[in-house]
Amino acid sequence: MLIKINPKNPQGRLITKIVEILKNGGIIAYPTDTYYGIGCDIMNKKAIEKIYQLKQRNRIKPFSFICSGLKNISHYAKVSNYAYKTMKRLLPGPYTFVLEGSNLVPKIMLTKRKTAGIRMPDHPICLELVEMLGNPIITTSATMPDGTNFFDPSLIHDFFHPRIDVVIDGGPVPGHPSSVISLINDMPEVIRKGRGDITVFE
Repeated sequence: MLIKINPKNPQGRLITKIVEILKNGGIIAYPTDTYYGIGCDIMNKKAIEKIYQLKQRNRIKPFSFICSGLKNISHYAKVSNYAYKTMKRLLPGPYTFVLEGSNLVPKIMLTKRKTAGIRMPDHPICLELVEMLGNPIITTSATMPDGTNFFDPSLIHDFFHPRIDVVIDGGPVPGHPSSVISLINDMPEVIRKGRGDITVFE
């Protein structure tokens, strides 16, 4: 199913419809401030397993997930004063912050070091989905097996159908990855340079 949603003012009834699909263990594709992402409810282990299969990804590489706000992030990660101030300055935006996960995060979503990648994209559609769902959603870019990213939601729909339940057409996305920054032990480390200003960490 391909659903067109206004990227600036997402229609509430359509967001509600997609949240119902997520609550029932569905997998969706959606726009972010970097690429189109593929995701599910972080609390649904079966759906997470399906995404691992879809992406042919090794279990030792957990997916990142999207939170709807800083308060939401503090439920799922251990956030120091430094991390809070840093994220408050930069989010929402094209960053993935690596933090120590809290007990609320399913083990399948944590690395061996109990860390998690957390995003809060500057995109109303995914933030409203998380807000209405009440749980974070997984985020992994919609790619072909060779790693090439999809930019056209109708191509994502054609390629992954019927393995994805719904693809949101939210228009064009920037098409550049997020910057990945570890804030473990309040020692910032740039793991990947992507979109977003990282000069504050260099």
